[in-house]
Formats: sequence, structure tokens, C-alpha cells
Amino acid sequence: MHIQKEDLNELEFPELLAEISPFAFSKKTAAKIAAIRPFDIDEAELSLKKVAEYLSSFESDNAIPFSEFEDIDAELKLMLIENFRLDNAAFLKIKSLTEQIARLQKFYPAYEDLFLHLNNDVKDLEYRKEIVDKIDKVFNRFGEVKSDSSPVLKTLRADISHAKKTIQENFNRALTALSSTDFLDDIRESIVDDQRVLAVKSGYKKRVPGRVLGLSKTGSITYIQPESVVKHQFKLREDIEEEKKEVDKILRKLTFEISEFQPQLYSYQKYIFDLDVTRAKAKFAEKIGGILPKINRHRTMRLINAFHPLLLIRNQVEKKKIFPQTLTLTEQNRILCISGPNAGGKSITLKTVGLLQLMIQSGILVPVHPRSEMFFFDKLMTDIGDNQSIENHLSTYSSRLKKMSKIIREADAKTLLLIDEFGTGSDPELGGALAEAFLEFFYDKKSFSIITTHYTNIKLVIEQLPNAQNAAMLFDEHSLEPLYKLEVGQAGSSFTFEVAEKNKIPKFIIESAKKKVEHDIINLDKTIVKLQQEKFEVEKLKTDLTEKRDSTQNKKENLEKLNEQLEQKLFNFQKLYEDEHRKLQFGNKIEAFIDSYVKGKSRKLVVADFVKILEQEKFRKLGADKDENKKLQIVKRKITQQLKKVDVREKIVETNEKLEDKRQKERAVWMKVGQRVRIKGSASVGTIDKIEKNGKVSVNYGSFKTQISGDELERI
Repeated sequence: MHIQKEDLNELEFPELLAEISPFAFSKKTAAKIAAIRPFDIDEAELSLKKVAEYLSSFESDNAIPFSEFEDIDAELKLMLIENFRLDNAAFLKIKSLTEQIARLQKFYPAYEDLFLHLNNDVKDLEYRKEIVDKIDKVFNRFGEVKSDSSPVLKTLRADISHAKKTIQENFNRALTALSSTDFLDDIRESIVDDQRVLAVKSGYKKRVPGRVLGLSKTGSITYIQPESVVKHQFKLREDIEEEKKEVDKILRKLTFEISEFQPQLYSYQKYIFDLDVTRAKAKFAEKIGGILPKINRHRTMRLINAFHPLLLIRNQVEKKKIFPQTLTLTEQNRILCISGPNAGGKSITLKTVGLLQLMIQSGILVPVHPRSEMFFFDKLMTDIGDNQSIENHLSTYSSRLKKMSKIIREADAKTLLLIDEFGTGSDPELGGALAEAFLEFFYDKKSFSIITTHYTNIKLVIEQLPNAQNAAMLFDEHSLEPLYKLEVGQAGSSFTFEVAEKNKIPKFIIESAKKKVEHDIINLDKTIVKLQQEKFEVEKLKTDLTEKRDSTQNKKENLEKLNEQLEQKLFNFQKLYEDEHRKLQFGNKIEAFIDSYVKGKSRKLVVADFVKILEQEKFRKLGADKDENKKLQIVKRKITQQLKKVDVREKIVETNEKLEDKRQKERAVWMKVGQRVRIKGSASVGTIDKIEKNGKVSVNYGSFKTQISGDELERI
């Protein structure tokens, strides 16, 4: 996307990036985020999918194993210098980075369906376990070089340990031997140059054999290293120096070995930086409720419940309510003209659309409803706010004209224009005419535009353009408070006198102003206010009725389900009772056979009676099967009846279509020029001025005209 720096600033894009940067682990990543600019559609879409996948990990138990890291940019450059030696911390950073890659390569495949695009990035990296193995061979878990890194180092450290032990033992013996004399000062011993020394009274210093390492400030104490310690101390120093040389040799060798993996480490570093950016974007999306809307290749933008992200953050902190906006731009509806009172939310709506467009084209998720749709522009140009230039001695109007000149030169069908207070800054009549010419030019260029205006002539022009639409920021005429809701399809009033009255301008001033304004303009403004209020009330009533209808339907369906369940339970209980009762009777009969057989009745007679019962049960079973067949016949008849009902419904639909044809014919009879009509659901009456071939009707309300479908009208 092509966009100027001043346009980015007008839309507060740098401020948005400043909100994302703190989520980065690395300062370099934060700087990279601050420099983000819109991508092409393929790159942006891939970035959006990665961010959406990372965001999903916050909402599930599948936490991505990615934690804080230290960059190794300096180490990657230094390791290539011949015979260079990296320090301990550098090797630990390299190891940590390599282990991060190993964890991610192991994690993603287990959840490939959830993290498809994130996995595609890391799976192509060449993981080299030798890097970790070589570092672990030299360093322990505390970041220290192991003694067994080389035989020489092991021997040296054994000698050092032995020397330290010998020094300790010899010093303690010397101290014990002198404790019974008056040679030592009260403090007995001290530390000089990290070595234990005897605190000998200066008067006895020649009587204590050893090496003098210093005097006290007063000179009363001489610090002496016992003679039995001296030679071991020299040996210790030599071994320590040799140890340093051996460690240096080991680390130079390790640096050379690790440098062979410099290309792999560079790719690890680049991947981790990119993942850090993705994570930061995902954390920001979590904060603002950002989602990935549908990305269209065709030119359709449908924003549903869209929030301005920076305003959302500020209002969350201040615990204020924020109002989302809903609007649509398509090739058949390219221009949206928003009117309404000042401080009603027009400019915020412009900035919301512009900032969300920049976000989506920069791979940043946006705070909208999941059913929203967006597409990509090649250019985004803005003219929002006061652009007066002190340095160039330009007035506000001149400055805006200069910017408009640039927009006119560059705007095309793949441009999104966001222009606030369209045409203001000059004589209202002349400025309005110039703004009208600008509007027609952008319309012919097929640019997508969202503009705000107070000019009536602009609102009327929009009504005449097939691919443009008016919209209004709603205002409560009774409370004189803005509702901050965008109503698409209806031009809005500026509520000039109402807002003035709310701000306690004296009534006689307002009445005087009304007299100075043309009567038709006041009537037009009143008519717009009335229509807007009526439409708002109708929409509210429609919404309430829809909600009540849905609620009633849900209750009806629930009751029907409950009734079916109760009937089924009753049937099951009845059947269970009958089965149990029959089994009880059968058991009683068997008991009677047993009693009669015990009392002496012949076996032959008992068997004969039992066979009779079996025959009866057989007959009952056959009868039950016949009952089942009867039930099936009943079900079949019900289905047939339902099918007949469907035929009836189809006949009803056919009848309705005939009725609609009849209405169309009747409408063709009475719908003529001069007929008084009104919009269905409205109280305002107008007169038909013109009837278009496409079914559009031009209605004259006296102070203004509007176009509407003939189906929406009813005669008076």
C-alpha cells in the first residue's frame, strides 16, 4: 500500500504501533514493530493467519513454548573473525536460542491443525543438535567451563585446589604457633591482595619469618605472609595464570567449532525475531479483542461493530463506554457521506475505518465482529483535521486545497479516500460548489470514499448518485445528546440551533439567527430531523418486534418438545405397567398349575392346560404384530397428510405471488406523477415528481427531493 507519512500520523498509526511494541521480548523487535508499514495482500494475509494462530494458543491449554530470549547479532558477526574468542555468556545465549528452536520443532507437529502456518516456518529450519552438545561438553549448568574440558585444565585445577588447601593448612599452623607469643596484634590476621596475612606488631616483624605485604595506616602493624606459605602462594599464582590460558584456548577452539554453524544460527535468530513480532501482535489482539475477518479478493468491505482500537484502550482505562460502528462499502456502494452534529462521532468513524485498514494490511488483527469482511487497497489518502501551515504561511483552506490537489492527481479505483469536513473553509455556497465538483470527480474515478459534511447540496448530490449513500450520526432531538451511532441510508442534520441551545446560547440570539437563514433551509433541516427520528423509532420498534417474535417462537418450540417428551414418557410407563401386569398374571397361572399338580391332578391334564396358555400367548403375540402393522399404516397416513399440507403451502405461495402481481398492476394504475404518497411506516407526505424505468421514484417533499423504490410507497 502507498501511504504518506502525514496520512499515517493523521490516522494515529505510530501511536498504535507504540501500543504493540511493549509486548516484544527484544528491544530490536520493538524497533522493528515501530517501523511496520502495510504489506502486499499475500504477505499480510500470511502474517494475519500466523497472528490468529498464536492468539488461539492463549485461549487454549496449548501454550506455545516460546519465552524471553537474548539476540546474538553481535556474536554472529564476531565468531567469523579469525582466532576470536566468545565469552561464557555468548555461548549460553547461543545454546538457549538453539534449544528454543528444538522445542518449537517438537511442539508444532503435535498440533499441526491448530498451528499450520507457524509450523511451516519452523519446520524448514535446519536444527543442529551438535551446537548444544558442543557447548554442554565445555560448560556446566552454571555457565562455568568444566574441569574435564581438557586433560591439562583438569590437572591445573587439581593443582590449584591442592595449593589452596596447603596454603590454608600452613597458615593456620603458623597462626597457632604465634598465638602463644606477644608478636601478633589483637586482630591476629588480615587480608591483603586476596591473601591471608599475619597482623604482626611492627616491633617484632624481624622475629617472624615470611614476606612483608604491607603496613597499617599508623605503621604499628606489619602484614606478613608466613614463610611456609610463600612458595605455595607463588605456585598457586602460576597455576591460575596457566588455567586462564587453558580456558582461553578451549573457548577459542569452541568459538571456531560453533562458527561453522553460523548460517543455521543466523536463520534461528531471524525466525525468533519474526516470531517475537507475531507474539507481540497476538498479545495486542488479545488486549483489544482483535480477530481475523474474512479477507476478500473482490472489493467488498463490511465492518460490523468496528471499534477504534486506541479509543477502546483509553476508554477501558477510564471505564468509559465506547460505541462501535457498522458500515459497508462495495463496488455498487463506493461512497459514504456522513452528516450530523459536531462531536457526534463523524471524525472518529473516519479514523476507525482508516486505522483498521492500515492494521489489516500490516498483519494486525482488528477489533470487529467475526462476520466482518475487508479487502486491500493500493492507496490510502486522508484529509482529516486542521492542516494550517505556519511555516508555509498557508491558511487552513489553502492547505486543504493543496492536499486535495494531490489527492485528485493520484486517486484511482484502488484508492480509499477519507476526507473530513468535505469542502469547508471558504464561502459556504462557493465552497459547497467546489466540494460538489470534487465529489463528482472521485465518483467518476470509481474511488472508494468516506466523507463527512455539513453541506446540504452534498447530501442531495449523494442521493442522486446510484453508487453513493448518505449516512447520519444519530442525535436525540429531545435530550439534545449525540447517540454516537451511525445510521446508513439517511442524511443527517447538523442540529446547529439545537446544539447552540444545549450550550446555553440565549434563545433570542437563536431566533434572530433563524430569521436570517432562508426559510427553505430551515424547513429542510427540520424535515431531515423528523425523518431521521421517525426512522430511528421505526427501526427500534422493528427490532423489539423481531426479538419478541423470536422469543415467542423459541418458547413455543420448547413447549412442543416438552409435550412430546411427556407423552413419550406416559406411553412408556403405560407399556411397562401392562407388561408387568401380564407377567404377574402368567406367574399366578404357573403357581396354580404347581398347586394342582401337588394336590394330585394328573400330569396329562396339567400339561394340557399349560399348552392352552401357550396357544393364547402365541395368539397374543401375533395380534401385537398386527397392531404394529396398524401403527405403521397410521404413520404412513400422517406422512401423506403432511405432504398434502406442503402442497397446500405451495398453493398459498402461488396465491401470494398472484396477489403480489395484482398489487403491482394496481400500483401501476395509481402511481403517476402528481400522486401524493408516503414511505411505509412514515408520517411524512410527498408528491411523485418522476418515475424511473428501474422502478425508482423521485418524491418531492416540498423543501427537498429523494429517490426510493416504488415498492416502499403507499398512496394517500
